[in-house]
Amino acid sequence: MPIAVDIDVMLARRKMSVGELADRVGITPANLAVLKNGRAKAVRFATLAALCEVLECQPGDLLRWEAEDAVGV
Repeated sequence: MPIAVDIDVMLARRKMSVGELADRVGITPANLAVLKNGRAKAVRFATLAALCEVLECQPGDLLRWEAEDAVGV
């Protein structure tokens, strides 16, 4: 998928655990893990806003676009 998720980077910068972030955002650790590991198909803007508020960052600090491999195109 061309969208990479950098929640783990922000967690490390803030010295925060996945469990603590999930509690503060109001989602389950399992759902946060799905998002953090790039397996989510979508993210609600409310969830993204809560992540940004708790981590004191911008959406672009959590999500970035990566070009897909051009092989076979």
